Amino acid sequence: MKIQALRTLVLQHFPVFAGLSAARLDALIAAGHHAEVPSGTVLFDAHEPCRGFPLLLKGAVRVVKTAANGREILLYRVEPGDGCILSGGCLLGQSDYSATGIAETDVSLLVLPGEAFHALLLEYEPFRKFVFSLYGMRLAEIMELVEEVAFRRLDQRLAQLLIRRGPVIEETHQALADEVGSVREIVSRLLRSFETRGWVVLSRERIEVTDPKALSGIAQG
Repeated sequence: MKIQALRTLVLQHFPVFAGLSAARLDALIAAGHHAEVPSGTVLFDAHEPCRGFPLLLKGAVRVVKTAANGREILLYRVEPGDGCILSGGCLLGQSDYSATGIAETDVSLLVLPGEAFHALLLEYEPFRKFVFSLYGMRLAEIMELVEEVAFRRLDQRLAQLLIRRGPVIEETHQALADEVGSVREIVSRLLRSFETRGWVVLSRERIEVTDPKALSGIAQG
């Protein structure tokens, strides 16, 4: 993709860069690596070194933590206009990744090299505020996740997820299990229980929420 087209996309999703001169923004884009990858691609993996700070232009990325037994839990999603704080943390701490980033859909992203990331943090206050605001938002999400896993029953977490993602969720039971930090068999059992009570209708890779009020009662304990 030509720099002009990339510049338009970057400014559309990341207005924080509007304060840069056209020459500096073009140089930043030219120094970066633009990639378009299909759904399911592993963008980075645990224990790998960080190659730069990704700016998502299209699609969605799941950042997950995988246990030794293969179970996964969703830490957060990255969507257009977002940066990945895990990448930023690895660049700042000169450490490897501690989780895995997977393209949830077809993805387009611009990866800023580490040198450019550090220079922007030091020299360009709007970018520094943008990065730190991302950290604040993600920290709040992670704290909420810890609270849910530690203090809420699985049926509550699953009901909350269905309400948030509904009324129609086109997803596999395995993907839902990954998101709530459980295993497919238990999530499938709970979903069948919800269906028996008339709260949801199940079909292949599709869940329709038919009684959100009842699910809300479960979610609130």
